[in-house]
Amino acid sequence: MNGLRYREFIPQIITGEDRFEQILNIFSQLLQYTNGDADEALDWMRQLNKKHKMFDQDYTFDDFKKDLKTHGYLKDQPGQKFQISSKMERYIRSRAFEEIFSSMKRSVTGNHRTNFTGSGDEQTTDNRPFQFGDTTDLLDVTRTIYNAHLNHGIDNFQLQEKDMEVYDTQFFTSQATVIMIDLSHSMILYGEDRITPAKKVAMGLSELIMTKYPNDSLNILAFGDEAWEVSVKDLPYLAVGPYHTNTKEGLQLARHILRKKNTTNKQIFMITDGKPSCIREGGKLYKNSFGMDPKILNRTLDEAEICRREGISITTFMIARDAILQDFVRDLTKINQGRAYFSSLNKLGDFLFEDYISNRKKTYKGG
Repeated sequence: MNGLRYREFIPQIITGEDRFEQILNIFSQLLQYTNGDADEALDWMRQLNKKHKMFDQDYTFDDFKKDLKTHGYLKDQPGQKFQISSKMERYIRSRAFEEIFSSMKRSVTGNHRTNFTGSGDEQTTDNRPFQFGDTTDLLDVTRTIYNAHLNHGIDNFQLQEKDMEVYDTQFFTSQATVIMIDLSHSMILYGEDRITPAKKVAMGLSELIMTKYPNDSLNILAFGDEAWEVSVKDLPYLAVGPYHTNTKEGLQLARHILRKKNTTNKQIFMITDGKPSCIREGGKLYKNSFGMDPKILNRTLDEAEICRREGISITTFMIARDAILQDFVRDLTKINQGRAYFSSLNKLGDFLFEDYISNRKKTYKGG
């Protein structure tokens, strides 16, 4: 008899280790919202358990905390709060990478493809005439002998430099990148959490660069009233402050960092709500909380022009929908000849991924 046959459903048995891995993922997400505060994240876990019953008699909340310490994700110091370990920081970055860049396979090659061929790193299907300085391992023996026969005849066989052909190669190059994260108060204004997705993108991108592009350099800076450099391990702990938005100083610091890099490929990724509201004048801050002050905007656009002259491209990820703010970002992008994306928060990762891998293309596919 044709058709479908059904049997009794047997649920998958979830072991204690499986339970730990599932709940660990939830805990890592909460840590991003609590800026790395383990005690606050654990308190949220207790609240979630009351509603969703994540723990039971077979695997209790205390069992989970014990496993966190046993596996080295938490540091327990007597009389002090729990602290997340460097292992937990790496776990958060790897989860952000998997969530944002899941469509990309890991690789250990660690270079960006250019549009140029020559004496490069990866062999292509094309050939070219031998040039002084080419190595013999690239020699196409079959084509070389064929050319010698064609040019000199079989009876008078000889091999000259003009007969030699080598496999063409593709140039690969390193990239110097600075990620700028806006920590101004507007990143959490009006009840919209913009900073957590921004941090997630930064953590995912840093993990991408460290795993797939080990020859690249990565620097991260935060900016509010002023700009300061932070390390990759600090990303989970970044928090919005009572700051204005000094975009000019952020671009200036990024430019100074990139100036020291020994590569011609330099770029800035700026994640912001696009509202510069202060600059530094004579050691003091000139502020306008309403934003869009012509003096502040013009000084910021001047910095974008300096970046362009120094060969530094700026890609802005605009996470606000205000048309006036978008016009400013378009002006900055036009002056710098960079790129800009106006997207919802859940699309930031996709756009950032596509732009980083395809950084030498002029047009990009939107999401």
